[in-house]
This record gives sequence, structure tokens and C-alpha cells, in this order.
Amino acid sequence: MSLEIPALPRGTLTTRELDQYCGLSLQDAEFLENALHQLGLSIRAYHRIIKVARTIADLAEQEHIQRSHLAEALGYRAMDRLLKQLSSQVV
Repeated sequence: MSLEIPALPRGTLTTRELDQYCGLSLQDAEFLENALHQLGLSIRAYHRIIKVARTIADLAEQEHIQRSHLAEALGYRAMDRLLKQLSSQVV
């Protein structure tokens, strides 16, 4: 990888580091923004999704986050919300 990303957990990246190391193409940024609106997610969730997508890209040895990485991260987020809903229904 030619991008010099610090060797630390992606979950600890600051907003500045996210901007520096986790930039998205305009199309991918719009894709993520639309998904956030449709799912009713916050800007905080946006940052979490970017961090997970960066981890997925790292595991795939990709320099840049791709739409497939975003979609996978969104899938984990949606699954997490569903599990929370289901567990709250179990008494």
C-alpha cells in the first residue's frame, strides 16, 4: 500500500485522520450519503461506517475505499440494528 496510514486500530482514527486517509470519490460519497439518509443514520454512524470500510479495504489490501467496502460496512451496520431490534423484543 502506498498510503501511509498509521498502524493503529481504525476505530481510533480522528475526524482529521479520516479525512486524510479515508477519502471517498464523489460518487462513493454520494452513495454513502444516500444510504445514511435512507437508513436514518447520523453523522456519527457515517464516521463509524467509514472506519469499518477502511478496515475492509485494508484486509483486501486496497489503497482506497471502494463502493463494495462501503456496502459491506453498511451491511454490518444494518445487521447490527436488526439484531438490536430483535433482542429488544425478546423478553
